[in-house]
Amino acid sequence: MNTNPNRSTIIAHGRLAMRQLRLDAARRRLHGLQILSFEQLAVRLAGGFTRPIDDESLRAAIQAVLPETPLGELDGIKLLPGMVDAAVDTLHKAWRSGIDLAARAHEHPRLESIARLEAAVQQQLPAGMMRPADLVSAALERLVHAPAILGSVEIVGITELSPSWRPLLMALAAHVPVAWVAGPRPVPDWLDETEIEVRRSDARMPQQHMVSAATGYHEAVEAIRWARALMVTEGIEPADIAIAAASTSDYDDHFLALRADANIDLHFVHGIKVTTNRDGQAAAALADILIRGFSQTRMRRLAALCGSETGPFQSLPQGWLRVLPADAPLASLSAWDRLLARLTAADWPDEQDHTPALRGIVDLLAKGHMAADEIGATFLTGRALSIWRKALLAGPSVSLDTTLESLKQDDGLEACVSPAWMPASALAASPRRYVRLIGLNSSRWPRAISEDRLISDHIIPTAELDPLPIGAADRRDFATILATTENEITLSRARRDSEGRLLGRSALLGPVTEERYIGRNAVPAHAFSETDRLMARPDEFASDSQASSAITAWRNWHRIEITPNDGLVRADHPLLLEILARVQSASSLRLLLRSPLGFVWRYGMRLQMPESGTDPLVLDALSMGDLVHMTLDLALQDLEANGGLANADDAQVTAAIEAAAANVAGVWESERAVPPPVIWRRTLDDARTLAQRALAYRGEHLEDARSYGEVAFGGAEPKTGAESPWDGATPVAIPGTGFAIKGYIDRLDLSGDGRRALVRDYKTGRPPKDDISIDGGRELQRCLYAFAVKALLGAEVSISASLLYPRTETDLQLVDPEATLAELTGYLQSASASLSAGHALIGPDTGGTYDDLAFALPANAGATYCKRKTPAATDLVGDAALVWEAQ
Repeated sequence: MNTNPNRSTIIAHGRLAMRQLRLDAARRRLHGLQILSFEQLAVRLAGGFTRPIDDESLRAAIQAVLPETPLGELDGIKLLPGMVDAAVDTLHKAWRSGIDLAARAHEHPRLESIARLEAAVQQQLPAGMMRPADLVSAALERLVHAPAILGSVEIVGITELSPSWRPLLMALAAHVPVAWVAGPRPVPDWLDETEIEVRRSDARMPQQHMVSAATGYHEAVEAIRWARALMVTEGIEPADIAIAAASTSDYDDHFLALRADANIDLHFVHGIKVTTNRDGQAAAALADILIRGFSQTRMRRLAALCGSETGPFQSLPQGWLRVLPADAPLASLSAWDRLLARLTAADWPDEQDHTPALRGIVDLLAKGHMAADEIGATFLTGRALSIWRKALLAGPSVSLDTTLESLKQDDGLEACVSPAWMPASALAASPRRYVRLIGLNSSRWPRAISEDRLISDHIIPTAELDPLPIGAADRRDFATILATTENEITLSRARRDSEGRLLGRSALLGPVTEERYIGRNAVPAHAFSETDRLMARPDEFASDSQASSAITAWRNWHRIEITPNDGLVRADHPLLLEILARVQSASSLRLLLRSPLGFVWRYGMRLQMPESGTDPLVLDALSMGDLVHMTLDLALQDLEANGGLANADDAQVTAAIEAAAANVAGVWESERAVPPPVIWRRTLDDARTLAQRALAYRGEHLEDARSYGEVAFGGAEPKTGAESPWDGATPVAIPGTGFAIKGYIDRLDLSGDGRRALVRDYKTGRPPKDDISIDGGRELQRCLYAFAVKALLGAEVSISASLLYPRTETDLQLVDPEATLAELTGYLQSASASLSAGHALIGPDTGGTYDDLAFALPANAGATYCKRKTPAATDLVGDAALVWEAQ
């Protein structure tokens, strides 16, 4: 054979093997050496403009032809999510196995369907893009040029070759020297019938260790510890270390998180999810809003990820998100339309009207996933747009979010100088000196063989369609790794899965041998990060200031006596004095009396309950009360503007409530989260009923009465432009307490002569069984609002204060407002003095069902912590606890 002495070719499998071979060739200064995959060899030999069918082009072609191509019995599923993936998988199997679908179409209707799809795809693909069989045919016609193009050929690190490529390999051996460099790897039987030289060598004899970890995550932790120990303690080169599994998907998220914590450049040979970087997240944010619809959370996320790029958000001023109401879910196009309709230039940060630009963004997004191409090109650029288009090729637009989650990209690390995490197939083709195999559990290594999704076993036997089945490949890769690892190999399995179920050993491990049991909380010989080190060394962890503080807090929570971790602070603390000096409301004073610790947390430390990211199934009691109050306020304004509530008949009241309820529903849907439609309609009906009963309840008759709703006092900002009986900015101070108060009176009725006033506070719940006055500090509105009315209208006005429960049409009158105020004054004085003394302690409402700040307490505080601490807290606050027993 006459070959080009300056040209030689190495055939390798996988990117990692090819990169390492190229690096080795560069280090050895080997000129004229080309390293290719067998598919690339066929293309090179075929010449011209031929090229193989890449995955992206194949997906694009299938996506384009599926809607128009009649597929017979597959017509019913051809547009379903997952069809593109299934078709790609089936065609690849048929092409690799050398099956001529067109020639066998008569054997079964399913084969005829796949053959039609194949023909349509071939017409859609560029002219030079060929199937493996076509590449082989073209290459066979140019074998005479093989000596000049390829030179001698060595096949390195490959344990098997697809049937479609075997004819070309056999024919190639007649023109150039071909060597199958098997080393210690198994050699396929079909090579015995060829003249190809097979080079074998003895298997390596690495040290073998077998370990069992608690779970898959624990396996990943131990693998990172092992890799770091090799590099730091034993000085092993990172490029000599590999961690592998038959299937990497179960461990990818674990290793991605651990890699960052350990600060190790662990290379993902198979790539990482595109959603782990900003570009992928921008595409995912856009897909989320197209698939699941509008919400303020999704819009804010999209603006944060896409706002810095060139796109529609660039036309909006910096800080434009402030125009969105903080509590509004904006979960529908109609909600956005209502918001946009009321925006003015004054609402925007630069005081210029950008509403048309925002409306354009909303209208474009409202087109949904059916306009994914147009929307993606508008909002995304660069790498994000490339990811978006690749996702559209991989599946239908309706499943964009799922498709994006499965896409991979290179992690940007250099494989040849980094420890690597890879599939077992990649490690089998590119051995390393120190190896750890994880996931050696039954049904996970080897994996079970499954039928093709489109061509079942009874149509074409699985052994014929897929002559290199995944289970056999897993067994072959395992044997290859054992034979090619030079120094050390650790075999790892998990004892249980993530849900606690016991897992069996892999059949590849053979009979039970010595296995090291690694406890989940065992002290590691080598920690992989600072966190891991501190958790492994309790003495060192205890000396850390944060750990010491946490341990002290934990111990103090379990003591019976009151400690600084329970809210005990120094007397006259500036923060305590400052929040006590503020203008209070009935709600803040109730919190001061019933939960001093909660009062400090909310008004001093500004703690707030975390907002839920999901819409509520039903409105809670507080939200239901707000809905009814808003409806009553609007209806009352309407009635007062048209003759007054006192003169309105039932029909007028009903009409006013209907109009108010419709208005409130629109505002609520624009600004707050709403339940599902059926429950929301039922909630609105309930709100209308309660409002009807509240306004229909007459009670005491006042001559020429005038009614006011949501009346602001003490400096509270008026909620509406409705007329007020006084100047709302006038301060209202409670004598002898040092407190000034402000708030909103639900309803105030004044007689025509101004000498009689009815103060009503609406309660949407059910009335108490017994008469109450202060009710342990829970009920302050009647007393405080009555005092505020008298202070603002004059001492000569006769006041009647009550709690009105529309659900049962019960009106609870405050019998003696002045005596109640005197009693409340004493309680407020005691509470103020106790808090000033540094007693920011728990109270009866701390950790209760309606405590919004219970998340800041120890777990299950109402049943454990609060019961343990209440006796000591009661003794310490002294007279301030008397209000808890008040009627």
